[in-house]
Parts: sequence; C-alpha cells; structure tokens
Amino acid sequence: MDFRQNLRSELDYHDLTVKELSAKTGIAQGTIGCYLGARASMPPADIAVKIAEALGVSVEYLVTGKYDKSIPSYQPTIRSVIQIILELNEKDNETILGLAKLLKNQAHQSNLN
Repeated sequence: MDFRQNLRSELDYHDLTVKELSAKTGIAQGTIGCYLGARASMPPADIAVKIAEALGVSVEYLVTGKYDKSIPSYQPTIRSVIQIILELNEKDNETILGLAKLLKNQAHQSNLN
C-alpha cells in the first residue's frame, strides 16, 4: 500500500471527510485532496506529521502501511491479543475485526437489557 491508500483507509476507519481532516490539521482541503487523488503526491514531512497525529497513527504507517511492532504498555491480556494479531495475515485480521464487532454489539445489547 502507498500513502494515498493508507490515508484513505484511515479516513474511512475514522469516518472522517477531507473537510474534517482539514479542520483538524489546518491543512487546506485541496492539499489533502492532492494526496488522495489519482496522481497522489507524497506530502512534506511536517504535513505528514500533522496528518498522522490527527489520525492517531505514525508517519511510518501512512508511508509504508506497516505498524511499529513494539507493543505499548497495555494490560497483559491486551498485549497478548495485539501480539497475536500482528502475526496474522490480512484475511485473518478481518475475521478478528468481525468477531470483535460482534462481541461489542452483544455487550451493548446486554447493557440495554
């Protein structure tokens, strides 16, 4: 994946529009559009940092599509889950995401009852 694809993926994930990202970063909508267009360009480092910070990801991820393999100091169970997910392929990660969403919905329904 490239910067354009990773940026689009993160916008979709956060359910953000270009306009909203522009407001969060102070970067003109047209400039962000240039990074998403068919002839996508790579932003300068300072712009990439602003975008990454607004999306809660690293610049490395936006550029390469790869996450930092170090695991932050979460609870041991969460660290174990993250480690397992990092070792899976994309298809398996989609399965895990579907399962997590199902569990979240079940928990939400239990809280309503």
